[in-house]
Amino acid sequence: MKTTYIPAFVIISVLGITVPAFPASTKMHDSSRHLYDRVMKEFKHGDYEAALAGFKFFIQLHQKSRLAANAHYWLGECQYRLGQYEAALDSFYSASRSASSPKLVPSELKIGQSFSKLGDHERARLMFDRIVSEYPNTAEAELARKAIDAMKADIKAYSRLQTEPHASEVLD
Repeated sequence: MKTTYIPAFVIISVLGITVPAFPASTKMHDSSRHLYDRVMKEFKHGDYEAALAGFKFFIQLHQKSRLAANAHYWLGECQYRLGQYEAALDSFYSASRSASSPKLVPSELKIGQSFSKLGDHERARLMFDRIVSEYPNTAEAELARKAIDAMKADIKAYSRLQTEPHASEVLD
């Protein structure tokens, strides 16, 4: 009896067996994750300039990635720490665009803090109030409450200074 060799792909195609294929996005996800992790190391080591460039590069390459919102947040964090508050606002807004973003509430807190650094205390207060009302049991809400309390103390101190006579007026 003669045996014939039948290649496996013929058997699979005849029987209709499907072989699971790995999606092309797996490879892309691996490379995006690898790049993201490398840039995060730079951030954690305090090299904010390098991390800033890395997150910008990541966003250009992987804007559809699941990590894109996180990259926008950390880009904003780099900008914030470098004193680039206007640019940080844009990045934090980008990170908070999606309601499912894991960086939604932290981004909103940083938006309030950025407004505060820019001297726009009214917008900062609005953002802090929003966080407290919409996310009351979060760590960000606690930080927002503290920021509101600090703003109230600053307003009281400023009001006192405005109503007290200046030394030059007392001498007259």
